[in-house]
Parts: sequence; C-alpha cells; structure tokens
Amino acid sequence: MITYLYWGLVFGLAIAAVALIGAKLNHLRVGLTTTAVILIVGWAAYYFHFQQVFVKRYGGVMTVTVPDKQHHISATWKDDNLWIENYDPATNTCHFNEYSRGNLLEGKVLIKNCNPLMPRQSLAPQAP
Repeated sequence: MITYLYWGLVFGLAIAAVALIGAKLNHLRVGLTTTAVILIVGWAAYYFHFQQVFVKRYGGVMTVTVPDKQHHISATWKDDNLWIENYDPATNTCHFNEYSRGNLLEGKVLIKNCNPLMPRQSLAPQAP
C-alpha cells in the first residue's frame, strides 16, 4: 500500500511539472525535462533505498535470489538493512552478505569451515 502511495506521489509530481511548467508557463521542453528528472530520481530512490525500508517497516514484497550452487541458511534485519546467510558447499564457506540493490555499500562476512548442513556429533557417550 505504501508503495502505491509513493508512486502516486512521484507520478503526481511528474504530471504537475508538465502541467505547470509546460502548459501554464508555455515551456514544454523544460516541463518534459523536469518530468524526466523527477521520474528518474523517483525510480532510483525507490530502487536503491526505499524498497527495503517499505518492506521492513510497512510490509510489502521483495525478491532476493540465492546465488547458484549455494544454499540459503537465514536472513535477518539490522536496522533497515537485510543480511542474508548462504552456504557454499564447494568451498565449505558461509557467506553472510548485506543485501543492497546495485551492490552499493554492501557488507560481507565469510565464515570458513562452517559446515552448517552437517549433523552435529553428540558428545554424550552411547549406551551399549
């Protein structure tokens, strides 16, 4: 719902720019340029920042793809950032990545020899 309001505001500003600058002030080229800038900035702000904020705080849908040949273990939120843990059996490494669109300002932690999919060995002695 919040996403619809956001896009309604962005498109409303774009239409207002064309109507106000293009029609009222009779500068159609400036109005269309302003509209294009509003739409590009609105898209970039949503794609790189607001999508995660909207999903976490207000509910919504976001799709993240697990890299090939890795197994998903967990995901958690830290502030407004989504952290995803995957396991790579080929290298026996856990990848704990901060998810960010466009790979901007992502954090990454590698855990070597983590074996998350292996069953734990019991330390208690077995009865004969």
